[in-house]
Amino acid sequence: MSLAFDVDAKVKELVMTDDMKKKESLAREIQAKAWEQGAFLASIHEVYMARGKGQGKNFTVPAMNLRSLTYYLARALFRVAKRLNAGAFIFEIAKSEMGYTNQPPIEYSAVILAAAIKEGYSGPVFIQGDHCQIKAASYFDNKEKEVSGLKELVADCIAAGFYNIDVDSSTTVKLDRPTLTEQQRDNFEVCAELTKFIRQLQPKGVEISVGGEIGEVGNKNSTVEELTAFMEGYNKTLGSGLKGLSKLSVQTGTSHGGVVLPDGSIANVKVDFDTLKLLSAAGQKQFGLGGAVQHGASTLPDEAFHKFPEINTVEIHLATNFQNKILDSKLFPKELSEKMVAWTKVNCASERKAKDTDEQFIYKARKRALGQFKKEIFGMPENIKEGITAEIEKSFEFLFKQLNVGDTKDFVTSFIKPVLTPIGLRHKQAHLDGEGDD
Repeated sequence: MSLAFDVDAKVKELVMTDDMKKKESLAREIQAKAWEQGAFLASIHEVYMARGKGQGKNFTVPAMNLRSLTYYLARALFRVAKRLNAGAFIFEIAKSEMGYTNQPPIEYSAVILAAAIKEGYSGPVFIQGDHCQIKAASYFDNKEKEVSGLKELVADCIAAGFYNIDVDSSTTVKLDRPTLTEQQRDNFEVCAELTKFIRQLQPKGVEISVGGEIGEVGNKNSTVEELTAFMEGYNKTLGSGLKGLSKLSVQTGTSHGGVVLPDGSIANVKVDFDTLKLLSAAGQKQFGLGGAVQHGASTLPDEAFHKFPEINTVEIHLATNFQNKILDSKLFPKELSEKMVAWTKVNCASERKAKDTDEQFIYKARKRALGQFKKEIFGMPENIKEGITAEIEKSFEFLFKQLNVGDTKDFVTSFIKPVLTPIGLRHKQAHLDGEGDD
C-alpha cells in the first residue's frame, strides 16, 4: 500500500462529509486501492448454488448489519476472517437502517472496502441490501408507486456495489385469502418483478444474489407448503431465461431486535429448528436454492448458533446485539450516551407503546439516535473505539466458529472470480424508510 494513501484519513473524510459527490469520489479512490490489493465487491450467488447441490461442508453464512463504528467493526471482521481463513461472510444494511444510521449505500460499501485495505484482506467482499422492503399500507394504496420507490432504492444499492439484494415483499402476504397461492400472490409477483429489474442492472460478469422472503419476521412460523406456493408462483411469474433466487428467508420463531421485557432485558426465544431444517431442505431439493435464511438471530442464546450449520441453514442475519455491545459498553462515553437517550425521548416519543416501561422504550428506539450522533461516535478517542471493537471482535470470532465458516476461503474463491465493477451514485437518492432490520 502506497504511503501516500492514508486509508484512515480517507474514511474520516468519507464519514464526516455531507457532500454526496465527495463521498462518491472517495469511494472510487478506495475501491481502486482495494482492487490493487485483491479485495473486490462480489456476489455470493454461485457459492449458494453450490451449497444447494450439497457441495462443500455445512456452514452458515453470517450476514452482519453494522449500524455504528462500521469501519472499526469491519476491520475486526476482516481480522477474524484472516485468522480463521474464512471467506463466507456478508456485510449488510437494511433499507430502514440506511436512514436512521445515516449510512447511504455508497458510504457503507466504501467504508467496508477501506477496512479490507487497512487489514490487508484480499478476496471477494460481499455487501448486501437487507430487507429491501415493501411497506404494506403504501403498497395496497398504490402498488405501482410503492414498487417504483423500492426499485429506486435497489438501483442505488447496486450502483454502490451491493451485489447481494434481499427483496422483502413478505409484508404483502394476506393470510385471510382462501389458498396459499393467493396468500402469497402479491409477494411472489413483486419479488419476480424486482428480480427482473435487478438482472437488468447487474454489472457485466456479476450474477447478483437475490433473496426472497415468505413470512414476515415476528409473525407466524413458515411452512413447507407456503414455501412451495411462493416458489411455484415466483418461478412461473419470472419465466425462463433469467436466474432466480439463491435463498429464501423464513420465519421460525425469532423477531427483529428480540422481545424486550419490562426491565429492558431480552426474553429467551426458541427457534423452531425442526421447521427450519425442513424448509431449507425443501428449498434445496425442490427448487435448487442455496437454502433457507434465518432473520433476527443476533439476540439468540450462544448455545443456539452451532445448530444452524448442523441443519444446513444457508445464512443468518445478525445486527441488534452488535449495536447493544457498542451502546452498553462500559467504555462508551456516559455523557454521549445520556445525550442520545435524551434525544430519543424527545424525538421518538410517538413510537412508545402505552404499556412500555422506560427501559423497553429506550431499548427499542435508541437505534434512531445512531445517525443523529454518527459524527460524535466516530469522533470518540481512538482508544475508546478500539477498546469497544476489541470486545465485539470476540463475539465475531465465536460466531464464525459456531457457524463453521472457518476454512471457507478456498471454497468461496473457487466460485467467485475477480470482476472490477464501476461504483458510484445514481442521478438521485431513494427515500429511505421502512421497518425491517435485524
